[in-house]
Amino acid sequence: MTKSAALSKQSRNIIVKMKNIVIIGANDFQLPLILEAKKRGYTTHVFAWECGDIGEKEADYFYPISIVEIDQIYEECLKIKPDAICSIASDLAAVSVNELSRRLSLPCNDLKCVKNTTNKYAMRQALKKAGLPTPSFKVVASSKETVEFAFPVIVKPTDRSGSRGIFKVENSDQLSDAIDQAIDYSFEKKAMVEEYIEGPEYSVEAFAFQGEYHLLTFTKKYTTGAPHFIETAHLQPSDLDEETQHAITLELFKAFKALNIQNSAIHGEFRLTKEGMRIIEIGARMGGDCIGSHLVQLSTGYNFVGCVLDIALGIRPKPQKKQPPKVALIHFIFNDEDLKLLEDLKKTKPHWIEKIYIDEHPSANIVDSSSRHGYFILKCDRKDQLKGLLTHENKAKI
Repeated sequence: MTKSAALSKQSRNIIVKMKNIVIIGANDFQLPLILEAKKRGYTTHVFAWECGDIGEKEADYFYPISIVEIDQIYEECLKIKPDAICSIASDLAAVSVNELSRRLSLPCNDLKCVKNTTNKYAMRQALKKAGLPTPSFKVVASSKETVEFAFPVIVKPTDRSGSRGIFKVENSDQLSDAIDQAIDYSFEKKAMVEEYIEGPEYSVEAFAFQGEYHLLTFTKKYTTGAPHFIETAHLQPSDLDEETQHAITLELFKAFKALNIQNSAIHGEFRLTKEGMRIIEIGARMGGDCIGSHLVQLSTGYNFVGCVLDIALGIRPKPQKKQPPKVALIHFIFNDEDLKLLEDLKKTKPHWIEKIYIDEHPSANIVDSSSRHGYFILKCDRKDQLKGLLTHENKAKI
């Protein structure tokens, strides 16, 4: 065999080994997934509504098709012949990922799991049936329906995420308006009214592979509080002791099974009350707000994005520490005080700053997580070094 022929054969082998990865979504939160796939030498095919997002430029191939247009994406996938279909940090994208993967016989969660983890009413029903600790709840399709809970209550759409349409209602005079607004936010035009649970809020970051569960870490959540509970920051590792973590993990694994989560990242949210844990929500996806894509790797050393890609390819993830664990914090930008804090950190602690994102066209009013003005991610050696960072009015403190 000539040298040129050998090189030609080698080139053909490289082409044969190249994997096609379909990624649903192109915004900044999907960028780590796109970059991880490209780093592995895979070809990235990204689908999203065309609006100038970073993924449109970083993808090997970009398709200007909305993530909800499953049939159109499927027709393109028949040509692409993907080895995996995946996304991170989006309930809406998770629906498309699992339906497309099911049609193409690729690893995914089944239809029962998708409904259980994207519809809050179905989720509550499944968890209640399994005897797991959740708030009392009722689904309504109209503000005229009778609700018999003691106030305060939480009202939310049955099928939205990102703090959209969430209200804490203090009395009956506020209830009808909150239900109407939550129904307007909902895709299926229904709202959940549920018992208000007090206590610190946390999330768990984990994954499932062929029905086996692996927990990565816990996150402490900070929010604006009532009425909308918009996240202001997330901290890893959390302040939960090992005994508490172990007890909660046992309950959460039962919840994952009750929801029939088989093959995906998992992000579960819960509160700790005087009576114990109460599960708020569980998604069969990576946590948004850069929790899974950035904080997990910073605080544990594990490449969570790589795990998600492995699961989509049908490869059992084997988390290995890629870097020494740190304390990791994402701080969201709401106002000029946050921007001033960021400028101060640039001068005094530039080595702490991992990433900065500032919205070039900020919303006039912050009503949910999508309308925040940006964020910055910090890493340091000890939690006590972060004391005093969140000192603004109406902001939670570490």
